[in-house]
Amino acid sequence: MSQVNVLIVADDPLARAGLAALLAGEAGIAVAGQSGSDADLGAALDAFLPDAAVWDLGWEPAGRTAALGEFTAQHATPVVALLATEAVAGEVRAAGARGLLARTSDGAQIAAAVQAAVHGLLVFDDALLPAPAPSADVELVEPLSGRELDVLRHLAEGLSNKEIARALDISEHTVKFHVNAILGKLSAQSRTEAVVRATRAGLILL
Repeated sequence: MSQVNVLIVADDPLARAGLAALLAGEAGIAVAGQSGSDADLGAALDAFLPDAAVWDLGWEPAGRTAALGEFTAQHATPVVALLATEAVAGEVRAAGARGLLARTSDGAQIAAAVQAAVHGLLVFDDALLPAPAPSADVELVEPLSGRELDVLRHLAEGLSNKEIARALDISEHTVKFHVNAILGKLSAQSRTEAVVRATRAGLILL
C-alpha cells in the first residue's frame, strides 16, 4: 500500500487535532498538514503537497459547502468530506466531494475512504445518502444490480466508458454491457435520458 499524504481541513482547531490523531496510526496515511477552510488552500496545497484532503464540515455545515465547491473546481486533489447529518449530503456531493462519511467514522474508515478516493473511486456512506422513494411516473423493467448502480452514478457525473472502467477497475466492454442494461431497464434511449429517469425514480441524487 503506497503512502497517501493528507491535508486536514476543518474550521475547528480541536477537530483538526482530533482527525490528525485518528489518522496518525493508520497504515498508508500520513498527515501532511492542517488548515481552516477560510485559509488560502491553494497555498496549503503548494506547501504540504497532499494527495487528498479530509474536510470536516462541522456540526453546522450549511453555508460551508461553497468553499468546498470552489476548492474542487480549482484543484484536482480529491476530497473526503465528513458530515454530521445527511441534510446537506446532496449539496456536498454536488460540490465535488469524492467521498462522504459520518463525522463519527473511525480512523480506519476514513483512511480506507481516502485510499479509495486517491485511486479514483467514489465512497459514500449509505446512511448519508438515503434513497428517496421511487417516483410513480418511472417504472423499471427490472431492478438495477449493485454494479449497474455504480455505473449509473458515474454516468451521472458525465464520465465516459473508459473513465468508468478505470474508476471501477473493470473493462470497457463490461461497462458497455452495464450501460446497455441500464438503458433497457430504465426504458431510456440515451445516457442522458437514463440519468434523468434514474433521478426521477430516486435511484441517484444529483
